[in-house]
Amino acid sequence: MTEGNFVDYIKLYASSGNGGKGSVHLHREKYITKGGPDGGDGGRGGHVIIRGNENLWTLHHLKFKKHLRAGHGEHGSKSRSTGADGVDVYIDVPLGSVVRETESNTILFEITAHDEEVILCEGGKGGRGNWHFKSSTNQTPRYAQPGMPSIEKYVTIELKILADVGLVGFPNVGKSTLLSVVTSAKPKIADYEFTTLKPNLGIVEYRDFQSFVMADIPGIIEGAAEGKGLGHYFLRHIERNSILLFLIPADADDIKNQYDILLDELRRYNPEMLDKERIVAISKSDLLDDELRAELKQILDKQMPVEYLFISSAAQTGIMNLKDLLWKQLNT
Repeated sequence: MTEGNFVDYIKLYASSGNGGKGSVHLHREKYITKGGPDGGDGGRGGHVIIRGNENLWTLHHLKFKKHLRAGHGEHGSKSRSTGADGVDVYIDVPLGSVVRETESNTILFEITAHDEEVILCEGGKGGRGNWHFKSSTNQTPRYAQPGMPSIEKYVTIELKILADVGLVGFPNVGKSTLLSVVTSAKPKIADYEFTTLKPNLGIVEYRDFQSFVMADIPGIIEGAAEGKGLGHYFLRHIERNSILLFLIPADADDIKNQYDILLDELRRYNPEMLDKERIVAISKSDLLDDELRAELKQILDKQMPVEYLFISSAAQTGIMNLKDLLWKQLNT
């Protein structure tokens, strides 16, 4: 998936179909001059339905189709014939999609399971035909119900990535490089900040043909919880990750301070994120000689409140230990 094809936020207009009118018809055939009312019911208008699809990773397929209208119900006809229902419209979305009402920003529902269906706009009910209204005092009613009108909504669909492990760190600390090493993903890699502007996903192959999903999230800066940098556009993707893997470079001035800043940004955005499992990976550890590594380890053993380990994506050291630790955390 290229960066330009990753769309995680989209606005749509959706409209269901009108219900069909009930028929006003009186039965007539040879030798039966007063057969009575036999007008059929109108058909139901089509629904607009949101459906989960585990094979989708992005909302790109909706980028150029932002007006969706379901079919109208057909009108009823003679011989109590019911009109055909309007054609339903299905909007397939990736798992982890949140549907909001655009104007109020109220969450309507979330899609988290494959083939899960939720009616966004219900089609109008068909009107009843005149045969429903006959009685002993009104044997030939010449009226029927009109169909119910359509429902229209302006909605916003946001994608919150469903991944087992989310990479968290400041810009240019090696998140994309790590993802390219442990998975088959080919994220954009360069030596400047905010190389990654969209989340990247990759499948990490583990022992005995087992696997888990890792997401590379664009770098966090101080103030991200208030919308600075890429702000809320990427913080929401961290909400659904089972484990948060903090990546901090070995040449950072203060590793513990960087961890505290990152954790505080997550807390300010959503305090529930602090309930997730956390692991710290000290990246670019190939820059350290044995003496510096031992000295740094002595400091971190006292300061770091969570489990940590040294890795180097360039030298590919510590990668298997990282996979083992992540797998253990995911399955305990």
